[in-house]
Amino acid sequence: MTCSIASTSRKSVAILHTNLHLERCADYCVTIAKLVKLTADLPGEAGLIEAFEEMGLRAEQMLRVAVDSFANRNLARAESLVELDELIDRANRRAMEQVFEIADDLDKRRWGLRMLIVSRCLERIGDLAVDIGEQTAYLVTGEFREYTDASRPSLAGA
Repeated sequence: MTCSIASTSRKSVAILHTNLHLERCADYCVTIAKLVKLTADLPGEAGLIEAFEEMGLRAEQMLRVAVDSFANRNLARAESLVELDELIDRANRRAMEQVFEIADDLDKRRWGLRMLIVSRCLERIGDLAVDIGEQTAYLVTGEFREYTDASRPSLAGA
């Protein structure tokens, strides 16, 4: 009976945390939509637009994996989010570098600076997907552990 109570409590906590992460993802999507609307009249940079499309697809993929792993209690899929997150983190860093390279065109700089926020929002959606994966691991194993560690030196320069 005690095991059942612990399992039910763990499930409730994991669902509440996952719901919060999904709500935050939705908030980031609203921010992205507002920024895209705000920059509609500014000239964009084709390479960056492609990069953001790729990041958006990766973020969507990560959320699908996260929700699927949670629904199916699939620990291996949840753990795969770490590798997917590294890809979106790298894309975010590349986008930042590209924005810094925008030359003297003031309108392109305005667009680029707003797009940095879009890039950051997409990167955060990936992080939240990883957090959902961590909740899946907690639900399956009963132990909470973080999949990523921001202090890892190997990621700082990548």
